Amino acid sequence: MQIDASVNYHVKKSTPQAFEFDVDGIVGNLVSPELIETKIKVTDLRGCNAHPQFDRDGIEFLGHVSAVEDFESGESWKAIYDQELTDLLKARIGAKEVIVFDHTVRIDDPQASRRPARNVHNDYNEKGAEQRLIDLVGEDRAQEFKQAGYGFVNVWRPVQNVIQSSPLGFIRPQSTKAGDWMDIGLIYPDRFGQILGVAANENHEWFYHSNMKPDEIVVFNIYDNRSRPHLAHSALDLPSDKAAATPRKSIESRTLVRYS
Repeated sequence: MQIDASVNYHVKKSTPQAFEFDVDGIVGNLVSPELIETKIKVTDLRGCNAHPQFDRDGIEFLGHVSAVEDFESGESWKAIYDQELTDLLKARIGAKEVIVFDHTVRIDDPQASRRPARNVHNDYNEKGAEQRLIDLVGEDRAQEFKQAGYGFVNVWRPVQNVIQSSPLGFIRPQSTKAGDWMDIGLIYPDRFGQILGVAANENHEWFYHSNMKPDEIVVFNIYDNRSRPHLAHSALDLPSDKAAATPRKSIESRTLVRYS
């Protein structure tokens, strides 16, 4: 089934573009590059017979029950959840080593410090991924990871409630062209990073799973040095969002995996 939605694509320019965070020393003060709101059609994979596979498509939707229910209080839950994700990625995608290095809880509320990302993007470009690898394991081990084959893989999960608004949507990798992608800077007060922004293309094939529950996850590829597909993604704005009883709350976990 296809539904209507809207997303914010990036706009290609000849000059460098960047998100600037905490501008003028004001926490939360964000300067954004130009984005253009675009109406799209999105395929709901809930109930479909054909499902994407990680090796072929860079993404899988899975059932996965966690022992963790509260992802916002203290730090003790992280060791439990990190081990769950490590076991999952070793069993499901063949990872030999898993380093879980970041968890972000997002709430679709104006008062929340981290809200769903509403720009069509991928978390790393090649340069950013290689630098993040070195940051995490050092230059010597980074060479080992490169030779063994490595990737950055995200795991996304609803928190507490069924997702009724701003679900996470993806573009089928085979429907993107090289010219759709662009480098976008991330300028923080103390560091600089880069992501991949995505320009509008009417041939993009968007998909998602409706009404995801806390015992369901998405495992998707962000970068792979052996050319496994990576996915552009964004929160989707749906016509039904205003009627949603509860705002979206989710946790995304970023991992570095070594494959041999």
